[in-house]
Amino acid sequence: LLALTFNAQAQQPARPQIATTKVEGTDNVYVFRNGNHQAMFVVTPDGVIATDPVAYGRPTGGQTYVDEIRKVTDKPIKYLIYSHHHFDHIAGGKAFKDAGATVVAHHRVKEQLAVLKDPHTVLPDEVVSDKGRTITLGGTALELSYHGLNHSDSTLVMRLPKEKIVFIVDTLPVGQVPGRGMIDFHPLQAEEFIKKVLALDWDRLIPGHPGPNDRLGTKKDAQDQLEFLQDASAEMKKLAQDGKCWEPAEKEFKLSKYENWPGYAAGIPFVARRYCGLWGRGT
Repeated sequence: LLALTFNAQAQQPARPQIATTKVEGTDNVYVFRNGNHQAMFVVTPDGVIATDPVAYGRPTGGQTYVDEIRKVTDKPIKYLIYSHHHFDHIAGGKAFKDAGATVVAHHRVKEQLAVLKDPHTVLPDEVVSDKGRTITLGGTALELSYHGLNHSDSTLVMRLPKEKIVFIVDTLPVGQVPGRGMIDFHPLQAEEFIKKVLALDWDRLIPGHPGPNDRLGTKKDAQDQLEFLQDASAEMKKLAQDGKCWEPAEKEFKLSKYENWPGYAAGIPFVARRYCGLWGRGT
């Protein structure tokens, strides 16, 4: 039996590095995946709205994304929209600029990138204020809205009102424990962010990293993530106020309710460290 199990595992095909999938029930919404990062693009009669090049550490990743779009349509790529300022999601935009796209991002993205001058990340051509913006192309509307601090200070929520789909990167992982992204997370503000997102009209969430079995998220997933953050905050607050941050608190910190979530073992130290910073240092 053990040998049969090993043989079955050996015969399973390796997960491809690149995948492009049409979102079920839509005519024009696609998910592009490169490794463990993914982005959304929308095809309209007048052109394509793409998001996040996801090409950090992948020198040809941006062009690969463009090539995948070309397999779907020959319409011009009109826009490339950044979800937020983190390089793992937005590096690699030159291929889109070369294809004629206008790069759009929250105004703080441009402010941060102008300071960092990363050679692999293209500066936005246009910025979105905190009041948001709607991009309309070929009969498709994409709402870009800002709801305050969360995983970053520059995250745009992208919503397709007709399709009731949102694309939200990093703040709302689907069915799994957040990990390294907790490093510069804004814990209390993120709770308010999620509540605002839950109040929007949507049914499905495309995350910036694939969920279990590549499934899309639901409002229940967003509610579950909110409860996870609230539970983590409350647990570490008790330890911190007993004077146990850093090492003792981090060793004692456990959230047994979530032990079966993917990423628990790897992610919980990052969660503990961030909340120790909040309740043990006030930052």
